[in-house]
Amino acid sequence: TVSFSGYPDQVSEVVVSDGQAARLNVAMARMSDAVRVSDVVVVGVREGDARAIMSQRQSMDIKTLGPDVNESYRAFGVNEHGEIRFGLSAIKGMGTPAADAIVAERLKNGPYKNIFDFAERVDFSNVNRKAFESLALSGGFDSFGIRREQYFGKNSKGDTFLDTLVRYGQLYQQEQREAATSLFGGVEAVEIATPPIPEAESWSTIERLNRERELVGIYLSAHPLDDYEIILRNLCNTHCSELGDKVELAKKEDVVFGGIITGVKSKFTKTGKPCGFVTIEDFEGSGELALFGEDWGNWRGIMVEGSTIFVTAKCVSRYGNSNYLDFKISTVEYLQTVKENRLEKFTIIVDSTVIDETLVNDIKTLVENDEGKAQLFLQIHDAETKTNVLLRAQDRTVGVSRDLIQFVNDHPKMSYQIN
Repeated sequence: TVSFSGYPDQVSEVVVSDGQAARLNVAMARMSDAVRVSDVVVVGVREGDARAIMSQRQSMDIKTLGPDVNESYRAFGVNEHGEIRFGLSAIKGMGTPAADAIVAERLKNGPYKNIFDFAERVDFSNVNRKAFESLALSGGFDSFGIRREQYFGKNSKGDTFLDTLVRYGQLYQQEQREAATSLFGGVEAVEIATPPIPEAESWSTIERLNRERELVGIYLSAHPLDDYEIILRNLCNTHCSELGDKVELAKKEDVVFGGIITGVKSKFTKTGKPCGFVTIEDFEGSGELALFGEDWGNWRGIMVEGSTIFVTAKCVSRYGNSNYLDFKISTVEYLQTVKENRLEKFTIIVDSTVIDETLVNDIKTLVENDEGKAQLFLQIHDAETKTNVLLRAQDRTVGVSRDLIQFVNDHPKMSYQIN
């Protein structure tokens, strides 16, 4: 018999063989190295329930990546890793001639080494300043290691880096042509200083992704709701795309959903009352909220384009047993506030057979860099004994970062629970 101190309202003792006890002790010791443990409880569970807990959604086999001047073609293409790359000509402000010129130069003379090499080689008769801007905002230059906002940072003269970069490339190519036809010089005689890359105030994730979306039509490099996926997947019972079906919404005691506001229209009704139509989007799609009179007055302050919100509402009959259904909002909160205050407990569930030093170190690193208020638990599952060992981290809370969630989701023998 192996005994562990546990909670009084739960099983704290289970009978296992010597071999099983040794395996459990090794697993517990390793996981205790990842976080300082204060409480342990062993709970017997049915094997079917354990499989359900351990299940997680399958990731897509093929990744879709944003545009990149060193990997994209005119249309959608596949890189050497089998990942789909967004086509250059599909970027707003680019066009087919610009895309073809960029790809042709790359295929002829090799990948672009950096942003200056790109400016020195690209055909400016096809790739103009607008194309440079579109590439910078859509992420086409991201592989060069310069943040998107830096292209719009200004020097002491008030010129943006994007403008100085285009002028640099044009001057460089002009000097190249003149040197090639000169009687006294050659190509190697061209020496023009590259413009300095300015520092620039960082854009918010929302701003950066919204600019990207304006040019490519969708979020590619990331989604503004990625940091709140755990809230949308676990605390909501309705997708934004379902908001139009009031009959189904009326069957729920509370309608709980969240997302990012992508459009707001403020108007007046024929009787002169203010009203608003709000488009809200989550991972599954978008829907529209129609708010009138005092309802619009109450919530219009928080319902602005770009806001990420968490809504609790009710869909009830307006006149008793009438079929006319009213959608009434109870509360609206920012998703950031919900994540900070409603995630009380985060449990990482892991199979005892996969726990090794590498896994422990990975968890330890992720946890140490994830500040927040949620209490951290580690649950070790032993398939042979159908037993769970629950470890509570002492003096350790987490913010449940996207990196931590992604790490758990990517591991076939790990899953998580909240609260």
